[in-house]
Amino acid sequence: MGVILNNTSSLKLAVLLVLLMCLSSGSRAHVDPTKGFTRLPLKRSNFHIQKPYDLPVSARYSFIHGVHKLWVYSTDKPLYKNSTTHPRTEIRIRGYDYSSGIWQFEGYGYVPSGTTNVCIMQVFGASLHSYATTLMLVVRNNTLLYYKNPTVATNLHDRWFRLNVIHDVDSSILKVYIDGILQLEAPGHGGTNHFFKCGVYSQYDGSRCMESHWKWIKVFKKFV
Repeated sequence: MGVILNNTSSLKLAVLLVLLMCLSSGSRAHVDPTKGFTRLPLKRSNFHIQKPYDLPVSARYSFIHGVHKLWVYSTDKPLYKNSTTHPRTEIRIRGYDYSSGIWQFEGYGYVPSGTTNVCIMQVFGASLHSYATTLMLVVRNNTLLYYKNPTVATNLHDRWFRLNVIHDVDSSILKVYIDGILQLEAPGHGGTNHFFKCGVYSQYDGSRCMESHWKWIKVFKKFV
């Protein structure tokens, strides 16, 4: 025999279900990370392309219909002659280097399948030993990682995703949102000069060809 609920019992059950849903979602709720921030103007001159030193920009970068396409090969030269760094093709955002305050990067990224072991976004600048960056987001297989771990997002390949990175310099905290969901909080690495980069930067034996696409790149600052 089934249990018959009266109106009061039904209401209590509905309230309980809503509370359980809220508790289970926690910080996974969709939000607008840019709320409370001021968008700063960006021109094409703010996008500096870093690429293998022996190649023209057009050999590793294109900008068509509002989409930045960046690629690099594992056999390419580094950014500078005699550099010991791995091959890269990255957008280095100029004009908004910072040393204090609360800053935010936003961009819609796309990583095709086959691209692996490559950094697609970084916050440059650090003072801790062995670090040159405060944040690196690395694609390994179909997963987005914070450096080598932990996992930030899965099922990343072959889809557009919204990436928001907030850097609170004074509090030394970074937050990473994927599609409006907070996925990572991490401590800063110090440093007196920071800036944002996105693209492809080979890491840990990158695939033969590494590629990422970006659109609607924005920079924000919180004025408090």
